[in-house]
Amino acid sequence: MARRFRGSEEVKVDAKGRVSIPAKFRRVFESCDPDWDTGKRAQLVIVYGTRDWNYLQLFTMTAMEEIEDGISRMPRGSAARNLLENIYQGHADEAEIDGDGRLVLPQKLREKIGLTDSAFFISAGDSLKVWNPAAYADEERRLEELVPEFEPGADPLSLLTPSGGAEV
Repeated sequence: MARRFRGSEEVKVDAKGRVSIPAKFRRVFESCDPDWDTGKRAQLVIVYGTRDWNYLQLFTMTAMEEIEDGISRMPRGSAARNLLENIYQGHADEAEIDGDGRLVLPQKLREKIGLTDSAFFISAGDSLKVWNPAAYADEERRLEELVPEFEPGADPLSLLTPSGGAEV
């Protein structure tokens, strides 16, 4: 199993749209890029999704390959395949982390999600989501409203089914 992202971090965005990728996240991109080696630049895929997405999703090369393999197994011409191809291939760009550990976010993508001087990274397993920090704070409040009521002291892992899938 490929390494996973864990944690969150707020970083500065410079005037050229460069963001420093924290070392813990860079290591995951490197280990999940089959072409990466010391001295090379780790590759990744930025998915900016449909117009209602207000975040960017950064996928490792391994994760994107798994997604594309899944899409390729779907019936050609099906509505579901067309949707997924549109999002994960048509609304995506390949990118790389430079020698200083930075990623350049193109202006059109910064504008799409309202990034100015800082960005908020939050782990999502095999990807990172990049948010405008204020928009993420709103999203976190929205997500908290979706969490079911727990008995005092209940373990949130009780939401997992025995097979490892989520019940909710």
